Amino acid sequence: MRRVVITGIGMINSLGHNRGDSFDAIVAGKCGINRITLFDNEAHSAKIAGEVKNFDPTTIMDAKETKKADRFIQFGLKAAKEAMDDAGFDNLSDEERERFGISSASGIGGLPTIQRHTEIFLNKGPKRISPFFIPSALSNMLGGFASIYHNLKGPNLSNVTACTAGVHAITESAKTIILGGADRMMAITAEAAICDIGVGGFAAMKALSTRNDDPQRASRPFDKERDGFVMGEGGGVLILEEYECAKKRGAKIYAEIIGYGESGDANHITTPTTNGPLRAMKAALKMANVSKIDYVNAHGTSTPVNDRNETAALKEAFGSRENVPPVSSTKGQIGHCLGAAGGIEAVISLMSLERGILPPTINYEFPDEDCDLDYIPNVAREAKIDVVMSNSFGFGGTNGVIIFKKV
Repeated sequence: MRRVVITGIGMINSLGHNRGDSFDAIVAGKCGINRITLFDNEAHSAKIAGEVKNFDPTTIMDAKETKKADRFIQFGLKAAKEAMDDAGFDNLSDEERERFGISSASGIGGLPTIQRHTEIFLNKGPKRISPFFIPSALSNMLGGFASIYHNLKGPNLSNVTACTAGVHAITESAKTIILGGADRMMAITAEAAICDIGVGGFAAMKALSTRNDDPQRASRPFDKERDGFVMGEGGGVLILEEYECAKKRGAKIYAEIIGYGESGDANHITTPTTNGPLRAMKAALKMANVSKIDYVNAHGTSTPVNDRNETAALKEAFGSRENVPPVSSTKGQIGHCLGAAGGIEAVISLMSLERGILPPTINYEFPDEDCDLDYIPNVAREAKIDVVMSNSFGFGGTNGVIIFKKV
């Protein structure tokens, strides 16, 4: 079977516009969650989010082009450029470009653009709708823009599987390489749904934290006083490559993908189960066939049900509470980036692997008897790390788990 390795990574979120700044802030225990500034949120019950501040899309796009691309696409392109530069692709041949594909991920796509053009239609009529409305809002245009900007002509795939989409973009990329459909793939994930209708929709489900007076401590994965997730935004990109191709060109290799698992709860459209995530973890662990996992980047949303269920699934997957490796959730710091979460958290996991640092779970103050693992509370921890696992679970009962190993 063809081996798949990671040779480039890029990231943008509420703690930084690149992977280095973001990861350093995460390790330092900083939090990027604050009062929403992207729209007037006075009427909303949830008034906080992990916004990407001071982002200038003209750093990666022509000013005219920005009008054709929703904010989520702009985030994706920013992270994609960083990842491609990191991978060192300067002079790809035409043949290599035809063997270089894309698998994109966004849980919601251009929601702010949809809201804005709905308002234009209602207030000014259909003739005032922009011709760029549809292409700027479609989820798969994340991959479309990336393929054009980087002239990549291989398979162009799209994943719209809620909060598991990011992991699915990575696993679909790996499968494509394993099956010979491409030699290289860009897994590009992005989300920017912090808008009136996005926040209002999740709040109507009672899914969001309403700790508005204390935004820095609102997202508190696995803590007893957690009261919901906080929306985040951003992008995460991984460059996947067939091992022999990477080796031949002398590429830096972050890790190899040695296992992945996917499952469906078949239970409820929004309420997660324990069994679905458990089966995804078991499948990934079976495929990886390693004796030890050193770290788990948990889905850890800061919702009462997810954190309890994920803890129970981890204990069963590893056989006992004592066998579960250190676990943390970085959503306490950057919020829940929805369809981009799996990509961003994969980048964080790979940087943890590279630097030998376990990111903390911040805001962990009050133990929950149902959440009794080592969550690396509040302070990052140095450790020898060779194998990491990253979990993502989404609405519709879709689950994805991926395992990386140092080469």
